[in-house]
Order: sequence, then C-alpha cells, then structure tokens
Amino acid sequence: VAMDQIRGFRFLGQAETCRVLLLMTLVVAFILGLQYFELTPISTGTLGNGTVSGFIESNNITKGDENEMFLAPQEATSEFRPGNSTTEVLKSYEHKFLNNSPKAYGQSSGNESASSHHPLQPKIPHSNKKHERSTKKPPLVVISITQMNQMIVKRHSDPNNSLTPRWESNVDRELKDARNKIKNAALVKKDNTLYAPLYHNLSIFKRSYELMEQTLKVYVYSDGDKPIFHQPEAIMEGVYASEGWFMKLMESSHRFLTKDPTKAHLFYLAFSSRILQQKLYVRDSHSRRNLVKYLRDYIDLIAPAETRGPYMNCIRSLCNADVGVDFVVGKDVSLPETKISTAQNPNGNIGGNRPSKRTILAFFAGNMHGYVRPILLNHWSSSSEPDMKIFNRINHKSYIRFMKQSRFCVCAKGYEVNSPRVVESVLYGCVPVIISDNFVPPFLEVLDWESFAVFVPEKEIPNLRKILISIPLRRYVEMHKRVLKVQKHFMWHDGEPVRYDMFHMILHSVWYNRVFQTF
Repeated sequence: VAMDQIRGFRFLGQAETCRVLLLMTLVVAFILGLQYFELTPISTGTLGNGTVSGFIESNNITKGDENEMFLAPQEATSEFRPGNSTTEVLKSYEHKFLNNSPKAYGQSSGNESASSHHPLQPKIPHSNKKHERSTKKPPLVVISITQMNQMIVKRHSDPNNSLTPRWESNVDRELKDARNKIKNAALVKKDNTLYAPLYHNLSIFKRSYELMEQTLKVYVYSDGDKPIFHQPEAIMEGVYASEGWFMKLMESSHRFLTKDPTKAHLFYLAFSSRILQQKLYVRDSHSRRNLVKYLRDYIDLIAPAETRGPYMNCIRSLCNADVGVDFVVGKDVSLPETKISTAQNPNGNIGGNRPSKRTILAFFAGNMHGYVRPILLNHWSSSSEPDMKIFNRINHKSYIRFMKQSRFCVCAKGYEVNSPRVVESVLYGCVPVIISDNFVPPFLEVLDWESFAVFVPEKEIPNLRKILISIPLRRYVEMHKRVLKVQKHFMWHDGEPVRYDMFHMILHSVWYNRVFQTF
C-alpha cells in the first residue's frame, strides 16, 4: 500500500510539473508576442524650440491633458480649400510635454486624474529611445489645419482645462466676464478695417480685440542689475527679430503694462532663446544643458512660488510651433518668424505685381536645411516646367524679385517647421504654399489660413505643380486679394504700435487663449 501511495504522489508531482511548465511556456509566448506586435512609439519633444517669451497665467492650476485628438478624417470646412488633398485618418494619440513630466522636477503630479482622460484615448507604447528631432525624418503623425482648429475649439470648451482658481479674484472675474461677452458678441455684418472672409468669425475676433484693449493688464518681471534677456535692441534685425520687436514694444506699452501684480491678467517672463544662445552657448560643445539650467534657475528665481514647478503650464510664444513635438494648440501661441534687414524699415519694400503680371507659378529659394528642401529640389529644380522656379540659395535682390513676380511662394520647412518665408510671402503679395507638416500658423485661433494659403503635405511634393494648377484663376485672384488684406497683421511699427499689427495680434493670441481657459 505504501508503494502504491508513493507511486501515486510521483504521478501527481509529474502532472503538476507539466502544468507549471505549460503555463510558463504560454506566458513566455504571450510576452514574445506582445514584443513582436508592439507599435512604433510616438516620440515627444524637449524644450528645444525658439521660445520667445512665457506668459504665466494668473492661476497655474490645470486639470486637463494636452493635445488630445480623436479618430477623425481631414475635412474641408471652408469655401476655399485649395491644395489640401490629403485624406489620411489621424490616429488618436495623447501628447505630453517631456518637461511637463513630474519626474523632470522630482515631484509627483498633483493635477492629473483618471477623469481627465477621454474614454476613447488609446494607450501609447513607451520607448526608451532618445527623441530624434523632426529635421531628420518626417513625423509619424500628421495633423491637418482642420484638425488643429478642432483642437482649439475642444480645448476652449472643455472645463477640465479651466485655469480658474478655487477662490476667485477680481482679475479672474474680469476674465470670466470677458469670455461671456466674447461668446455673446453682436453680429458684425461689415467692417471698414477688417475683411470678414479672412476670419473664422469676425464678430468674435472684433469683440475679443476690443475687450483686450479695454481690459488686459500685463506685469513684466525685471531681470536684475545685469540683464541678459531684457536687451531687445540686440535682436532687432535678422531671422530672430520677432523676439526683439515684441519684447521692445511690450515693455514700452502704456496701455497694457501695470506695476501692480494684483491687477495683472498675465505675467510676462521676457526671455529670448537667441540672446540665451549668444550669451551662454559654448562654441562646438553641441550641448545646450547649461542654457536649459540657466533658464530654469531664472524662472525659479524671479517667478513667485505659485508659478514654480512645471512651468510648461504657462502660455509660451514659440517660433517653432510644431504640434507634433511640444506645442499645445489652444494654449501656446505661434510667433511669426520675420527676417528684418534693417530696424529702420522693418517691413521692407512690401508689395508686388498684380495677379495678371505674376508670370511665375511657384517660386522657392533657400539653403538645404532639413529633409524637406532636398526632396523639393530633387523633384523640381531641374524640371522642364518653365513656370516652376525652384532654386538653391540665390542673392537677396533676385529673391525679392521672384517673390513679387510669382503667384505662389513655397514655404518649405528647414530645420524647424516655421520659416520667415511665410511672412515674406504675405508682405510681397504672394500666396503662401506651406510645406511643413504639423506647423501651427500664427493667429490660427482667429485667421482662416486655408482661405488665403495653400497647405501641401510633405508627401505630396511630387504633385506640387498639379495641385497648384488645379486652383482656378478666379479662386487664385480671391486668395491674392485676401493676402493683401491680411498684410496689416504681419507688419511691425517702430515707436507706437498700430491697431491690428503684428504686436497686437501676438498679444491678442495670448489674451484669447487665456480668456478661453477661464470657466
């Protein structure tokens, strides 16, 4: 009997061993299967953009996640939609700042909750690979202008993104009152200054702008005895001139500045990435760590305690407005990139030929920066089509002459998504053709860019001419008219700024995004 029991236990032991081995085999197979079928991760960016300034809101509490997108096809929503031929479906994804991560500051997140995530939000596989800049390869996800507009509407209507504090101040009540007045703006049928077809909603824009003039107060932080940033005169010319011009005009404004922080709707942290690079970058070091450290120390030093920590909650004004990296549509502001030759004449010799005298279909000239421009030249620089003038770098005089003679001016991205060609095209009366995936154009919250510009996906470069010649002459003439009408929004004025000029439009973008995050 004892022998039978021993044999029985051995049999049971062997059976259990087989079950355990089978279970372990299944687990290993499952893990290998997950690794094999894992999707390519969507990378996030770092604080490497041309940041001009940060506007810290009067309250620093945020409840929602940034850049939430839904599964949606690209759709045309305006009468004029030339050249937007892509019909790709954008996969849902959630974009998070690398520098907004609590780990970056050694603290736990105090404002994230499960309720802030949309129920349809998919999980994104994480990767330990170092983020690669978009200058080397196309973005994994392309977001259309139509979808960016939807993102603005969603963010500005979602109470989870409210910046209203638990205990309201007079400033918060003023912002909430402004929001209600803007949403209930009286219908503007005609305006002698503003051309209605340029805007998503002229009535909303006009009322918001008027309330900004009447209400907005900005407190500017000082920079110490030996300022690094508060030197706008150092960058009033060149490609980064927008940084200097806005800083100069903001700090000399009598209408908007206040010395009483309790009355401020915004707090202006004036810093320039260009000045930071000029002062602190070590030549040939290929490292910006000391720049990032200085900037963080600078903000922690001058900003009050309630604004410290993940300062990416502030409204940032960025030249490199790339929604695929770390630009938050509906919160951050796209800064126009302007190349100024002389501070005495910031807008240059604006104007150009009338439509009937513009004999060149499309023009581009520039250095071979990034991955897009070599593709553009490879397809079109040696083209047999005489109306396609696509060159490498040419002299400035010829550059302006071609712009004034061309119907369409190609604004192809270089190292970053933005380019001074966008503003140059507008000032020279040339319809911009923007080839820069995920670029957020300036003043998108009010301007209907697709009514006066053409957006061509990077993958459609081989079809560029086909897209442009498919635009009827009547439609091109109307787009040209709108380019001329929108010029006022892209001009600097020395001395006293002019209503609706570039300074006021940048400030309005900050004001508008701040107001519509107040519930």
